[in-house]
Amino acid sequence: MSDKVVIITGASDGIGAAAARLLKGQGARVVTVGRSPQKTKAVASELNVPYYVADFTRLDDVRTLAAQLKKDFPRIDVLANNAGGVMGERTLTVDGHEMTIQVNHLAPFLLTSLLLDTLIASKATVIATSSLAHTGAGKLDLDDINLEHGYSRLSAYGKAKLMNILFTKELHKRYHEQGIAASVFHPGVVRTSFSSEFGGGWSFVYTSFIKHFLLSPAKGADTLVWLATSEPGKDWQPGEYYQKRKIKQPSKQARDAKLAHDLWELSTKLTDPKQPLSYVPSP
Repeated sequence: MSDKVVIITGASDGIGAAAARLLKGQGARVVTVGRSPQKTKAVASELNVPYYVADFTRLDDVRTLAAQLKKDFPRIDVLANNAGGVMGERTLTVDGHEMTIQVNHLAPFLLTSLLLDTLIASKATVIATSSLAHTGAGKLDLDDINLEHGYSRLSAYGKAKLMNILFTKELHKRYHEQGIAASVFHPGVVRTSFSSEFGGGWSFVYTSFIKHFLLSPAKGADTLVWLATSEPGKDWQPGEYYQKRKIKQPSKQARDAKLAHDLWELSTKLTDPKQPLSYVPSP
């Protein structure tokens, strides 16, 4: 990993911060991205690495971040789209999108799209952090991407994590021949501040009981670090969904090629990256 540029979003805490520490220890040029200026700076200062602050509830922040990264890093070897979270009540962002979907899917989709020329030139690895929660998403209706009907925070999170898998598979389909190696993984159920987003009784149960049985952030980051440091096509197969360094079959919806294609096209319209993206006809 010596001198390889690794950008990690959601690196101010939890899995992202743990991955940053582990990758820096292996000699990578780690770049941390987070929402909290204080927490992101603290991790970056600890590791003596550059950091950037971006709020994924604002797509203009993502555009600014992409422009800064392209200017500062003409080569990007690994992009780890790790930022995300469970939100509370249904809320629309300033961009008019449901917040869970924007933070977990649309923002990383836009960031990847805006960095695409650099990623292709670098023959980069692009990693997405998904979740087993995608299996409980229920039917993904792209006509209701803002989740106006039957909203629940857990269902919204599951749908967003399903989108992470669909996006990764479509990214692989469109760009693997141009050098992109895309993969997505489930980190396990990890002991982080993540579950504080649940609020109410969930937070009490998590803090008091469940938290003590969960994985450490470092263990949760293991598959991310492995994907970032090993060789695609040899040590792991691009376009697949991983858990504990092994291919795991995701849900039926996550394997729907037409749904992946249509989600990509819709996400492009919603984020308007203003960048030519290759088109693969829907099956």
